[in-house]
Amino acid sequence: MRLSPRERKLALTTHVVASVGWLGAVAATLVLAVAGMASQDAQTVRAVYPALEVMGWYALVPLSFASLLSGLTISLAGKWGLLQHYWVVTKLVINLVASAVLVLYMQTLGALADTAGSAAELGAIRSSSPVLHAGAALLLLLAAAILSVFKPAGRTRHGWREQQRTRAAEPT
Repeated sequence: MRLSPRERKLALTTHVVASVGWLGAVAATLVLAVAGMASQDAQTVRAVYPALEVMGWYALVPLSFASLLSGLTISLAGKWGLLQHYWVVTKLVINLVASAVLVLYMQTLGALADTAGSAAELGAIRSSSPVLHAGAALLLLLAAAILSVFKPAGRTRHGWREQQRTRAAEPT
């Protein structure tokens, strides 16, 4: 299946907006997580974890899936292919791992949000886990963005075979 130029531009715009939005939401999450871990103000600490849970369910998760689906659409219907270039495969793996960890981690954020509402002392609430997860996610998403811009050379075995098949089919 090939996309028309207009459909391709729409899919690419969707992918860029979702991916950049996801990156921005992760950066905002990291700022909130650091504030929750570092603040001495009880109200701030108690507010951070429910805010992280809301940010997760209403920004991070939808943007991660929008990025994944739009990326799959572009790669399957575009010239790069899904499994033909190592940089595309690497971006796919990054997206799948980050999305899976995020969905699984949402249970932890929910537990932290529940604890924040009922904890008597700040030490019971503070956790470095959101800082570590958001920091790792930020690094992964930055790596994916770098791969999108620089597109390092290198075809997978499948991509190499497809290239050879296409060249053999071309008239000489």
